[in-house]
Amino acid sequence: MDERSSITGLPDSVFITGANGFMGRALADHYRRRGVVVRGVDVAAEPALGVVAGDITDPAGWKEAIGDAEVVIHTAAIVSNNIDVETAWHVNVIGTQRVLDAAADAGVRRFVQISTMGVTRFAHAHPDASRRLLPGRDLDEDWPLMPTGNPYTDTKITAEHLVLAAQAAGRQAVTVIRPADVYGPGCRAWVLEPLAAMRSNRFLLPARGRGLFTPIYIDDLVNGVVRAASHPDAAGQIFHLGGEDPVTTLEYFGYLSRMLGLTDPPRNAPTAVAVAAAEAARLAARARGRHTELGRGVMLMLAKTRGVSNDKAHRILDWWPQVPLEEGMAQVQDWLRAEGLLV
Repeated sequence: MDERSSITGLPDSVFITGANGFMGRALADHYRRRGVVVRGVDVAAEPALGVVAGDITDPAGWKEAIGDAEVVIHTAAIVSNNIDVETAWHVNVIGTQRVLDAAADAGVRRFVQISTMGVTRFAHAHPDASRRLLPGRDLDEDWPLMPTGNPYTDTKITAEHLVLAAQAAGRQAVTVIRPADVYGPGCRAWVLEPLAAMRSNRFLLPARGRGLFTPIYIDDLVNGVVRAASHPDAAGQIFHLGGEDPVTTLEYFGYLSRMLGLTDPPRNAPTAVAVAAAEAARLAARARGRHTELGRGVMLMLAKTRGVSNDKAHRILDWWPQVPLEEGMAQVQDWLRAEGLLV
């Protein structure tokens, strides 16, 4: 048995949608370093890396690139709290169906759907309601999902249904991954955008900064996804992957503010005040024709009251996060300096 197989049971080839994105690129790099043939699709081609340009809702441009891939990992999605329903549905639901169909037609051994912990987040955004529902319980894979009218989370719930229905019908073996709060070098949502907001004095935390954040370093997430993609007992399963111990948002974003040389803790307010301020900023941006992630959705996300349970991933995948927050943030800071984004 070769070293690759004996250590990880890796496939010979994988196909990744969103291959140039934060998560897709990290997955592709991980597989390539271990001798796996990687192909993928994204909005821009990178021929040297086996990435073709294409739209996931139109298989004509990329279906042949799946080739003999043993695993398809579907990371491509519209990730936004402020997006219209039609766009979110077209990409996150129809796009997922197109990629799932292409994988099944190609005889792919495993389809991995990258979902989000956001499919559960509004069930626990209100402290009193969440504790009454299931007091003292971290978010595990049995937590009920709750459509709320948020186009992003609602379409990700529907996408999960699509892939699990394919598993139930015996058409395609699938695994669903719900990452928690993923960060690391190159992360837009939890590194670059917060830093930009802090620099312009637009940063504000809800819940007085006491909301729970479950940061997971990108390398730890990749290791979990790779294990799940190849594990025989992961077929038909959902896995939550987060940091082992949640921290407050004040603690997490405090690392970023200190990178900027700010001595005061990140600005914070009661949730109702933060939501009102964020909604005002969203409406002002929309009036100017600009997109922003500020708004009710992101504030409720940052007001979470529960951590994420990794118990199922421990039990089935023998997966544990390895990078402590302090170490991960040091690597983020080194990357920011190398990119000229920090002095």
